[in-house]
Amino acid sequence: MAEAPSHNWRFFRAGGFDQVRLDGTADLLALPSLDQKLWVALACPTSGLEFDATTLKLLDSDSDGRIRAPELIAAIAWANARLGDSELFGKGVHPLPLAAIGKGDDEGRRLLAAARSLLLRLGRDADAADAAVSVEDAAAAAGLFAQDACNGDGVITARAAGDDADTTTLIGEIVAATGGNADCSGDTGINQEQLDAFYGEAGALLAWRGRPTADPELLPLGADTAAAAAALAAVRAKIDDYFTRCRLAAFDARATGALNGSDADFLALGSRLLATADADAAALPLARIEAGRPLPLVDTVNPAWAAPLAALAAQAITPLLGARNELSEADWLALQARFAAYAAWQAEKPASALAAALADASDEHLGAIVAGDGQARLAALIAADLARADEGAALADVQRLVHYVRDLAKLADNFVAFRGFYTRREPAIFQCGTLYLDGRSCELCVPVLDAGKHAALAAQSGIFLAYCDCVRGSEKRTIAAAFTAGDSDQLSVGRNGVFYDRQGRDWDATVTRIVDHPISLRQAFWSPYKKVAKFIGESLQKFAAARAKAVDDNAAAQVIAAQTKVTTPGATEPPKPPPFDAGKFAGIFAAIGLAIGAIGAALASLVTGFLGLPWWQMPIAIAGLLLIVSGPAVALAAFRLRNRNLGPLLDANGWAVNARARINIPFGSSLTQVAKLPAGAERSLSDPYAEQKSPWGFYAFLLIGAAIAAALAVRLFGGG
Repeated sequence: MAEAPSHNWRFFRAGGFDQVRLDGTADLLALPSLDQKLWVALACPTSGLEFDATTLKLLDSDSDGRIRAPELIAAIAWANARLGDSELFGKGVHPLPLAAIGKGDDEGRRLLAAARSLLLRLGRDADAADAAVSVEDAAAAAGLFAQDACNGDGVITARAAGDDADTTTLIGEIVAATGGNADCSGDTGINQEQLDAFYGEAGALLAWRGRPTADPELLPLGADTAAAAAALAAVRAKIDDYFTRCRLAAFDARATGALNGSDADFLALGSRLLATADADAAALPLARIEAGRPLPLVDTVNPAWAAPLAALAAQAITPLLGARNELSEADWLALQARFAAYAAWQAEKPASALAAALADASDEHLGAIVAGDGQARLAALIAADLARADEGAALADVQRLVHYVRDLAKLADNFVAFRGFYTRREPAIFQCGTLYLDGRSCELCVPVLDAGKHAALAAQSGIFLAYCDCVRGSEKRTIAAAFTAGDSDQLSVGRNGVFYDRQGRDWDATVTRIVDHPISLRQAFWSPYKKVAKFIGESLQKFAAARAKAVDDNAAAQVIAAQTKVTTPGATEPPKPPPFDAGKFAGIFAAIGLAIGAIGAALASLVTGFLGLPWWQMPIAIAGLLLIVSGPAVALAAFRLRNRNLGPLLDANGWAVNARARINIPFGSSLTQVAKLPAGAERSLSDPYAEQKSPWGFYAFLLIGAAIAAALAVRLFGGG
């Protein structure tokens, strides 16, 4: 967007980039003209923020769980259009005076009337000069309005029926059949769509059930038709198969043997124990296949189908065709024709979920519901509820306006710019609390839903992060704490600390994951010396462990050898180790001597060279040595510390950070406070449990110092 020339923007420098200053209503209203490339963020999530959840929900116009720049701009414009005094909006005034609502137009009068009604509902004086509405007032009034029987949402509950027991029962039946709909009071009720669907399905089901009365052919066996149709359906495919095979046998006698089953089929059956319901036996024809042969119903029938055929004969064939022992193909077709109308009628049965829910209702009950005036009564109640929709919408708009006036300026300062965060005026909305661990307090803590996914992106920030699982009673949460001062020597997985959230509640915190990055220049300066000391210490430990193991192994071998000599008669003594051969090791001793001599000569040359310098060059030499050893580590750490970026840390939580929000060394030091004694505190340096130090080291230090001083004196004054 092109910047409007009529507005004079002001920026401040923080985090290595320019951020816009939003000092009042004029700046907020001009945001549509500010190039969005200059916004610090273009989107943020509605969860995981230290911000009013109701305001965030109202801002999220598309309910996708994210607030974007257009939504913030639209909210500012909406609120400004409904305020008589726009300056209050820029100041975040709360509670909102009634006198500031509306601009004298119809919309303003509607909102003002709703605000007055809101206060009256709460038992407050709406005509007082200082009458004002707070977010708590709006929430309380909205809750009371929602509890009204008619609350404008188009859903009626049993409370809408009052003392009418029949209406209450009918609403309950419709809720049970349709599943109901949530009323804004929290109860379950019905809306017009569900009412119409219920009566529509009830009428359709009742009409379907009444069809046999008008058309008796639908039930050829009366009440027994359903059982007979089920018996026919159970064998329909198998009987069709039988008569088709018989027609094929009539077409060509050569097919008869194959149509009756192969010898292999019967051999397979004969090799195992058979049961009546054997699947392989059931796959064979119903009876022996012959051209033009009727289907026997009793004798010579496949045993696997004897029972279903008997049921068909008893329930359908005998009642409709008369008793018989066999069924011709013509009779079979005639029998199916008698059930064709019934099958078509069954196919027309209402099959919706609502119809299934009404299936157990009797015809008399459905008839009473459809014929009664319940539908009209409920429709009138729904219409009465909807008649208050404007009142409910106006009340919701008052609640929206109060939230917007109080919160939008603050949100813009944490969205368009990170002013509160970089000025340290107040914690940003993405900071969830403070972690106390390892003698430090970390103020840059963000909530985390999935530490693994979060760390994958947050690692790009260049910030040392400690992921902690926090527990408070049955509550659990995960945070990522940024360590930006001190060192990482004592930070490891498993360390315990205490986390204080923004409400001041304390949580037990345990480090579960670490993303390692430089923390401070001091850590970088000492890191080479610590690495050397660690290497020497580990080497000495390995050497000592190896020597101890060798001694233990030798002692164990001697003990075993002695036991063997005592317990085994005639055992020979183990061979004695060969005597020490000084000549053999002369070369080794000479090499060691040469190495020690070379090292001593190098050290002597270094000391001599150092002492040969003019006195004013000695500090420069020492500084140069420190620079050579620590300089590269410090330079690399300084580069990384200057480029720490807040963006990936927030992007991992769903933000869309639009700038390289750096955390340089001075600012990072302010985000993590290192323990220090209070000003004016007394400190005793006497430690009764301090380790006693040997004086020989001190004496050696004095001796070396005296030698250096004497050499300097000779150097300076020897020529005179």
